[in-house]
Amino acid sequence: MGIGKILRRTFLIGSAAIVGGVAFGAYRVTRAAPNPLDPSEGQAALNPFVLIDQNGVTLFAPRAEMGQGVKTSWAALIAEELDVELEQVNVLHGPAAAAYYNSAFLSDGLPGKGYDKSDFQHNLGEALGVIGKSLSLHGTGGSTSMKDGFIRMREAGASARETIKQAAAEQLGVDRSQLKTEAGQVIAPDGTAIPYAELAEATAGLEPVEAELRDPAEWRYLGRSQPRVDMVGKSTGTAEFAIDVRLPGMKFATVRRNPKLGSGMKAFEDRDAKSMPGVEKIIDIGDGIAVIGTNTWLVIQAAEAVEIEWEDATYPPTTDAIFDQIAKAFDGSPNSTMRDDGDVDTPVEGATEITADYTAPYLAHSTMEPMTAAAQLDGNGLQVWTGTQMPLFAQMRAASVAGLESEQVEINTTYLGGGFGRRLELDFVEVAVKVAMAVPGTPVLTTWSREEDMRHDYFRPGAMARLRGAVKDGKAVLIDGHVAAQSPVQQAMERITGIAGGGPDKILVEGFFNQPYAVPNYRMSGYVADVQVPVGFWRSVGNSYNGFFHETFMDELAHAAGRDPLEFRLEHARNEWDVAARCLEKVRDMSGWTGKTPDGVGRGVAMTYSFGTPVAQVIEVVDEDGTIRINKAWIACDMGLAIDPHVVKAQMFGGMMYGLSAACFGEITFDEGEVEQWNFPDYDALRMHSAPEVEVEVLETNRFMGGAGEPGTPPSMPALGNALFDLTGTRARSLPLSHTFDLLI
Repeated sequence: MGIGKILRRTFLIGSAAIVGGVAFGAYRVTRAAPNPLDPSEGQAALNPFVLIDQNGVTLFAPRAEMGQGVKTSWAALIAEELDVELEQVNVLHGPAAAAYYNSAFLSDGLPGKGYDKSDFQHNLGEALGVIGKSLSLHGTGGSTSMKDGFIRMREAGASARETIKQAAAEQLGVDRSQLKTEAGQVIAPDGTAIPYAELAEATAGLEPVEAELRDPAEWRYLGRSQPRVDMVGKSTGTAEFAIDVRLPGMKFATVRRNPKLGSGMKAFEDRDAKSMPGVEKIIDIGDGIAVIGTNTWLVIQAAEAVEIEWEDATYPPTTDAIFDQIAKAFDGSPNSTMRDDGDVDTPVEGATEITADYTAPYLAHSTMEPMTAAAQLDGNGLQVWTGTQMPLFAQMRAASVAGLESEQVEINTTYLGGGFGRRLELDFVEVAVKVAMAVPGTPVLTTWSREEDMRHDYFRPGAMARLRGAVKDGKAVLIDGHVAAQSPVQQAMERITGIAGGGPDKILVEGFFNQPYAVPNYRMSGYVADVQVPVGFWRSVGNSYNGFFHETFMDELAHAAGRDPLEFRLEHARNEWDVAARCLEKVRDMSGWTGKTPDGVGRGVAMTYSFGTPVAQVIEVVDEDGTIRINKAWIACDMGLAIDPHVVKAQMFGGMMYGLSAACFGEITFDEGEVEQWNFPDYDALRMHSAPEVEVEVLETNRFMGGAGEPGTPPSMPALGNALFDLTGTRARSLPLSHTFDLLI
């Protein structure tokens, strides 16, 4: 895939002419992956991340931009070492390529709690990251982007800087050490400034120069907030998402799939739909139909006019029956027991024991942009335009569906109108390719209706927990927890590789077994439920339900001990991990927590550790004539070095709001095997008038860099539930909370 082709794609940056360019980058451990920037004649590309040509500098930040600011932060990592101004550069996503593998995906899957890892374990995780190259892990997710790019992108920028200086040194006849760089220019000893662009062709003939990274004391971008590179486009409506893609001669399509998820279609009658003006083709896609026509609204109407006979679901038909099946998992052996400290089977003498059962519902991702992809199949191969979190897997799946080699498929990654894990999946790409195959030579934009998107998700699994605990002398002395849910890991592995995952499932119990509290007798077990509802990775994954279970139970233990809930947590955290304790201290001070609230006001606290980052939250609710409003929220987090503090704050705010919406209203239910929620009126979210005032503080004492995109979600749900208990005296052990309380809508 040529540099010129990449840069000429008008949906990304508009047309550009490339003459004589050189690209730089750095691989750690090995350089075996081919450079995806394969140059045409008169061009040169040494590595994947930095392109210098006669028009200036282009940076490749191949992590999906879905609102989390990764495009800006990755560019800042490169620009810091390259010595360019961010406003001077173009930033592109780049093609699907092994060279853009995510080196942090695998390290987070290593055994252990995470917060207690040693330098050896950390280094081992980094070393294993290179395996992601051979596994085609070019992807965005798991709050890994900054951990992945922090060293690699700086190395890419540093190597480019020093190689450009070497080209200038040879041109000027001086030693490279005599040269400096500033704002995209090489500065000669006499003060002459040579723009990088003028050195592109000379640099193309050189081998990349290895370079030391700069001292943090010299940083201009890192650790400081930067204007986002996507800000203008998104503010003006010119940023292009998959749903915006327009190509000459484009047709439009939509799908209608079996509402009994995972099952097929017996027959369909499309006579009435075919007669609608503008409908051009109706095709069988296996588990449903796709309609192709002249505009999106038309094809959605036509799809609804098709009479279809569906196969039955393979899972229980109702929500209650599904949860009965989940509960049966407790009757078997645990899939894992990843924490088993002390002796939970022997009662602690003189302790007060409590038990509690909790339930969390299935949840949809409800991305603002529904699943959408454009595709065109012709004699040159297949092109796909879509917002995907996994470009290489999308390329391979598209090739498989079309009967092509992967090299014949070009994936163009657009902005994502929300991901939250949904766009890790490949179903919307597969459907778009099938549609394109039905009309060869014609580009087709396939957009799912909101109803199809909502009812054909890979849902956050419903989950159940059973907890037993004991307190003595004001402290927790025993926690014995059991959680049951479907396994997104097992399902996703089977969908992608055809082989079901096995072994202990860490994601099933994350946020359950690895919370940083010192409790002498502490056992947490996970049980995989045998239910065939399609499930997938939802923002913060297992932490999303386990955070609610664990932190609600910690609140119950605190009250059983007669202790202030925040001070109770703080005492147990101080004895386990001081980083988590500092987050609790900070949120205590931010909120002015006293443990006492006036009539009509309730406050709750929760602290969860996920994706390497502890996050503490305090939520305040108020009673307004019988209706409860979420009034204020305070967040303290510690992800170690914050590359861009404003981005971190925005992610913590957004993660909390996503979790609060789910806590208040989120619920996917089933009847006769079909999802009952069709659109946003059935699956509500917090609005401006019902959202709290929010204050966020970012600490930076964590030894190792953590994530930002997901850790803000898990503590929000229990913090709100605990606040409602403080206000009303009613303890909610199931979600959504709107079933128990009269919340402002």
